[in-house]
Amino acid sequence: MLKIFNTLNNKKEFFIKSNKNINLYVCGVTISNYCHIGHARTFYFFDILIKYLEYLKYKCNYIRNITDIDDKIIFNSNKYNISIKNLSDLMIFNMNKDFNKLNFKKPNFEPKTSNHINLIIFFIKKLIKFNYAYISYNGDILFNIKLIKNYGNNIIKNKNLNNFKSNFVLWKLNINSKIKNFGWESPWGVGRPGWHIECSIMSYKYLKNIDIHGGGLDLIFPHHENEFILSKCLFKNKYLVKNWIHTGMVINDYGKLSKSKNNYFIIKDLLKIYHPDIIKFFLMSTHYRKNLNFNLKYLDKAELSIKKIYFCLRDLNLNISLSNKDKNYLKKFDYYFYLYMNDDFNIPKIYSLFFNMVNKINILKYNGNYILASKIGKKMKYFANFFGLLNENNINYFLNKNRNKIVYINKINKFINLRNKARLLKKWKIADWIRKKLLKNNISIQDKNYNSYWYFN
Repeated sequence: MLKIFNTLNNKKEFFIKSNKNINLYVCGVTISNYCHIGHARTFYFFDILIKYLEYLKYKCNYIRNITDIDDKIIFNSNKYNISIKNLSDLMIFNMNKDFNKLNFKKPNFEPKTSNHINLIIFFIKKLIKFNYAYISYNGDILFNIKLIKNYGNNIIKNKNLNNFKSNFVLWKLNINSKIKNFGWESPWGVGRPGWHIECSIMSYKYLKNIDIHGGGLDLIFPHHENEFILSKCLFKNKYLVKNWIHTGMVINDYGKLSKSKNNYFIIKDLLKIYHPDIIKFFLMSTHYRKNLNFNLKYLDKAELSIKKIYFCLRDLNLNISLSNKDKNYLKKFDYYFYLYMNDDFNIPKIYSLFFNMVNKINILKYNGNYILASKIGKKMKYFANFFGLLNENNINYFLNKNRNKIVYINKINKFINLRNKARLLKKWKIADWIRKKLLKNNISIQDKNYNSYWYFN
């Protein structure tokens, strides 16, 4: 039986549901810019979770919101001289393009904040009426956390917030913002909603009772804590989240990858260099609840791992039929696969199982037993489908030893363009890594200003 770590109770719990309908809400992207590797990790995990729940015969109603209005979006629209709507539409288009290339499952619905302003204003009025919110001295609407017992300890327990006394914004007036040229009319003046109330309203509108509420580990506090208390104040016992699931952050030696630190990597750029299977394999190389250490050398390592798996499938018949005798032989692989999946999605353990299967396949092939090797390969491919790996078309991609020269040169040019971009942004470590990677393939680089030229040694 499936066990999932529930952040609410800080432990692994059996996932028990009286019917087969699952309401799943995942906090989506604030689309101020292109999606980065941290977004990919969170949404890839929930993609796996949904596929497994569907295998268990559940039907998932998957809602993932889009925050299409906040100060960063307004700032970037001014910076790049583009309207907020056009910037939002462009970033949503690119988000979908990235996620399609990674073959992520689309949500049943993706509500946008900008389409729910009137509803948000309606519920802010209710919070003021219930005395949970008040008009501050500068006209902003704030939620009063002093009225909430054990504030900060609802989602995750034992969080020390003795020194945390700040109330949070429900409605921000334009006159109090550095950016004053965009907003909506409200009883309190032209402005825009605060972040936390958006998910409270949209999750309730589309799901009400939620079986699984997900997001990154960095959202536990303050976002999910504030969303939780807002929903409880507004909807009382009509609002219930049974399981809170959080994915670990993508970090490097300097902490969390973030746009503010200029150390993040956007999916679009990584897809220019790495096949989607390589990126996805890397994203789950540590347990989903743990932070993932990002370094381009780890993606190179993931590339070697995924190639090893693909290469063992050479010359195998993956459409081979399985007899009852074969199924009995393969049961040991089933046992461990479902054991690890049911143990809070222990995917690194499943990777170990894959390499155990690879070794068995290679030994069988060496001994000339291609039939049994093919049957193990077919089973491994079936398991890999839960992770969107080992797609039939991709096997040809990885096994084609004699690549067309034009394709090879195009890949080199993509590296060069990415390096030029890195040098322009003064990301010297990335630029040096690309130079070394190309040098290993007998390609030298000559730099001139912020353009680079390459040639074969």
